[in-house]
Parts: sequence; C-alpha cells; structure tokens
Amino acid sequence: MLRQLEGSHAIARSVALCRPRVVCAYPISPQTHILEGLEELIRSGKLQNCEYLNVESEMGALSVAIGAEAAGVRSYTATSSQGLLYMIEAVYNASGLELPIVMTLGNRALGSPINIWNDHSDAMSVRDSGWVMFFAETNQEAADLHILAFMVAEKMRCPVIVNVDGFILTHAYDRVDIPSQEAVDEFLPPYAPNISLDVDSPMAVGTMVPPEYFMEVRCLAHRKHEDSLALIERAGSTFEEKFGRNSGGLLRGYSLQNADTIVVAMGSVAGTIKDVVDELNHEGGKFGELTIVCYRPFPREALRNSLKNSKRIIVVEKSLAVGVGGILSQEIELAMKGCNVEIISVIAGLGGRNITKSTLKEHFSKKNHEKMTFLDLRNDIIADQYRPICSAAVKAEKTCPIQP
Repeated sequence: MLRQLEGSHAIARSVALCRPRVVCAYPISPQTHILEGLEELIRSGKLQNCEYLNVESEMGALSVAIGAEAAGVRSYTATSSQGLLYMIEAVYNASGLELPIVMTLGNRALGSPINIWNDHSDAMSVRDSGWVMFFAETNQEAADLHILAFMVAEKMRCPVIVNVDGFILTHAYDRVDIPSQEAVDEFLPPYAPNISLDVDSPMAVGTMVPPEYFMEVRCLAHRKHEDSLALIERAGSTFEEKFGRNSGGLLRGYSLQNADTIVVAMGSVAGTIKDVVDELNHEGGKFGELTIVCYRPFPREALRNSLKNSKRIIVVEKSLAVGVGGILSQEIELAMKGCNVEIISVIAGLGGRNITKSTLKEHFSKKNHEKMTFLDLRNDIIADQYRPICSAAVKAEKTCPIQP
C-alpha cells in the first residue's frame, strides 16, 4: 500500500513486518525516529510478541541483540556515527559469532569536529568487520532492503547493516509502498536459528580461539562472504519477482550501454547523478551511472564486468581515508586491475555538504581530471589555514622540525 511517510517510519514499518522478537533501542540522531516508530508499533499492538528494550548505551543495544540472537530470536537495532564507534567491540563479536542481526545505520559524519550531517565515514569505519553492508538510494529502497536483509542474514548466518543516508532519507517524506504482512511472511520464513542457547542443553558460545585455529576461523568467514555474492543476487531477484521492485542484488546500472564515462556511487547521491547523466547524454555525451547496492561482500567480478568497456570511471564517494584518499575508488582500482581505464576519485558531501547537479555536471564535463578532487572545496580557507610541516628550505637541508 502506498503511503506518504518519513523515511525512518517507513523503515520501522518494514522492520515490524519481519516480526522481530527483540528490538534494542538507544537514541542518536538521525536514527532515533526509526526506534521511536517501532516502539509505537509495539505499544499499540500492531507488532506483537516483540520485546522493546531501552538500554543504557549503543554498546548495550548491540550486546542485547547479540544475547537475544544467541538465544534464538530475531533481533534488530539501529545506530549512527559515534554510536557505531561506541559499539565497535560488539560489532566484531556479532559477525564472529555468525549472528544474523539486522541493524540500520543512519549514515552521519564522525567527529571531531562535531557534525551531525550525512556522509559515509561511519560505514567505512566498520567495512572490514565481517557484516554484510547494503546502501539505500531511496526511501522505498531503504524500506525494502530491511526485508531483504533479514533473509540474507539468516541464510548466510551473518549480521547485516542497511546504510541509509542521514536526514537526506531518514527525515525526508516520500511515497513508499509498504507490502502486506502476508506478502512478507511468504517471502521471509519464520526464524530457524542454527544454534540457540538452551538451559537443558548447555553449550559455550564465544570461547577463546588459540593461534592454532584463529586464522582458519577468519579464512572461513572470508570464503563465506565471497560465496554469498551469488546468494545475495538471487535474493534480490526473488524479491523483485515477489514485490515487483528491483531493490536488492549487487549493482544497478543506468544508461551503461555505449557509455565512455561511468560514474560509480553509493546511497542517495546516485539519484542526482542519474539526472546529470540524462542531461549530459541529451547534449551528446556518452555517460552512464553504476550504483553499488551491496558494498560488503564487495562485488568485484560483477563490478568489473559492468565497467570493463568504459574509458573513464568517476567515483563519487562520501568518505575519505585521511592520508590515503578515496576508499571506494581504491577498491574499484583493485577490481579493475589490468583494464586500460582511467579511474578518478571525487570526494563529495563530507559533513553534509550539498552535492548539486550543476557542480557535478561541470566536473563530469571536464576533459582532464586530477586523480582525486574535493568537490566544491573552499580553496580560500585552505589557502588561509594550510601550513606545510616542512618548508622547501628545510627539506633541502634534510631536516624537518615539527612546528605549530
């Protein structure tokens, strides 16, 4: 049924349709409305047989979800930014224990300095933690990906993060098609845990693993992720057959045929890029757009096949590895190794900086690009504040005193 909903409330309704038994709640902007929406559904009786737990911290929220999943019940939580960092120990524990928790990450910049607006730096901080990671482009996709996430998590025995751009999607109102409970029940079977703690059949969970076995544990986790790429793609196809929408899978291409330049992105900015691609192609250009839906496991082969005929790849990314550069562009460079293609990194939208069609169009239209560009950078501030640690004169003397 089509409803005009805030993105957070659409997510809450979709999560409720998946019949979680435990919801662990600790507020942090911009994910708070999701958990408030779930609390209202539980309190009103629309979501039954579900325990809503207000905990003392983000670490407590994920720890409760870990305990609930270990006891054999479907569990859900949500967080953002610094909250994700606070629960980081439990993030690694959840994946190491193969617990199929689903968590929404309302993407938000990391401090310091304090910034509550959107970028993907929080998601990048846990990209190697062993969780499956999806990125939503629209509110419809954000709602749908949570239904898909529970299926993937439970088939893989692995936790899943659904990334939703903070404020851009979480607080935006849009028409969202919320499926019926019957349709979701047909798509997502009742939870059948692989293991569950039982007082009548005691077992140990999360015991210490010595050096003789730890490497094998990590290798098995890596192979499971690689093997799951086909499962995730099939799950997306099954979802599309059931609900009539392509909201899952690994990648989504737009105007790729005959494109010389393909722009790669994740999250809500993909919609803006598609509009720019349309304008450029209308003016005689040869542009395409590729959205990465599944970021972890990284769809290396699928991405390579989609990009191998392009002459130039522009990666628009909302994160930065300080001292290194663009994170996503480096992963794409590894995937495209051996292909004769130029790869350009465009760092954009950090801390919620607006990404406009006019700026993207101007940048995409350039004939020559720097290897990495900060889009709409305030060069006047950089010129005023930047002080090289070592001057040319000091370097010539082969000394480099650190000065304020």
